[in-house]
Amino acid sequence: MEDSILENYRHAGRIAAAILKEGAQGIRVGASYLDVVESVEARVIEEGAGLAFPLNLSLNEDAAHDTASAADDRLFVKGDVAKLDLGVHVDGCIADTATTVDLGTSPLLVEASYQALEHAVAAVRPGVSAGEIGAAIQFEIESRGYRPVSNLTGHGLDRFVIHCPPTIPNVGTTGGVVLEEGMVFAIEPFASTGSGRVGEKARKEIYQQISTRPARVPSARAVMERIRDRRGLPFARRWLPDKKADIALSNLVRTNHLHVYPVLADVAGSLVSQHEHTLIVTADGCIVTTR
Repeated sequence: MEDSILENYRHAGRIAAAILKEGAQGIRVGASYLDVVESVEARVIEEGAGLAFPLNLSLNEDAAHDTASAADDRLFVKGDVAKLDLGVHVDGCIADTATTVDLGTSPLLVEASYQALEHAVAAVRPGVSAGEIGAAIQFEIESRGYRPVSNLTGHGLDRFVIHCPPTIPNVGTTGGVVLEEGMVFAIEPFASTGSGRVGEKARKEIYQQISTRPARVPSARAVMERIRDRRGLPFARRWLPDKKADIALSNLVRTNHLHVYPVLADVAGSLVSQHEHTLIVTADGCIVTTR
């Protein structure tokens, strides 16, 4: 990896780590969900970096892909388990990191995903398989009485690409990708009091361009023009002020110009915690860019 690319990854990681910590401090009973999301996203721009994806802020059984809508009126309440998942990029080099804030009485659940991440990171080095990393995650979560979310995984990162090989499972598997020096990926254990599997909810606030084909409908063309500078990175519905955007987004999903990310949740009434770091595999271990 070129020194300039490595430094961009590390710079993005330093920014992400600092802002994630700030954002977590803003999550408290009575605080505005929308205010936290917008303030964290604004801080990334203030630091001269870009958002790799809209800030994910997922509550309780919701594990991933929730973010604020433009008129979101939610307030944090006692008992919430809030997952704050932040993506920052510097010239396309991405840092993906997450933490969990417990506003109730679930410290062991939070510890389960945290310790799973720490033990997974400690195992990373060339020659280790992704399945071995998953086994370390699974052991730490199950030993505390919870279930790892088996159908969510860590993922590779590339320039302006948030999901690519290798896949890093949250459960032990046979074999899998063998880690090599220079690989860049995120490890993100999820611990759940529920079934350990997530499904899609109706709520959809995050989209991603997957085709550059011209759109036929004028309102759809306007959306495509507005998101062009995202270079294929995900965006939030609330970033589009046009009142016709909802119709345009539906059209663009239907015509396979956009992919939509529904909120992913375990069973109703369960609680999910998450922690995440971005790593670069080195000759004898790894660099954690987001620590």
